[in-house]
Amino acid sequence: MSLLQSLLDPFRVFNSDLGDTQMDWKETSNSHVFEIDLPGLTKEDVKLELHEDRVLHVSAERKDEEPPAGDQKIKETWHCRERSSGSFSKRFRLPENAKVDEIKASMRDGVLVITVPKEDLKKKPKHKEVEISGDEEHVSKGLGRFVCCKA
Repeated sequence: MSLLQSLLDPFRVFNSDLGDTQMDWKETSNSHVFEIDLPGLTKEDVKLELHEDRVLHVSAERKDEEPPAGDQKIKETWHCRERSSGSFSKRFRLPENAKVDEIKASMRDGVLVITVPKEDLKKKPKHKEVEISGDEEHVSKGLGRFVCCKA
């Protein structure tokens, strides 16, 4: 993948210190379902926001474990530390048929599930007649006052 392609990738991860966070996206007959693996995190650690009407932003942070405050008697020695701490951020554009006002999310066993219902774009009219309003008392003075650039 070229640098330009990676910059334009709608599923690119920004500022991720939590390793390679995986996401699945499936489309059903009535919704889009996104599943993101966030092991070791709770729903309180995760933030889900909608930007610019169609860009979904998922962010999370895993903090280092700290000893309880005021308990200086406990001494810890790490022998192995492979679980990472840090932040995670992923942004992606939702499809045109997404009902952004009806997004639901749940988290269970470290998996964030985002369900975005779909609207049926086929039911929307392709064109719509627009009524033209105007001042009924206005009397046209003809084209005499019209100025054109082709004089």
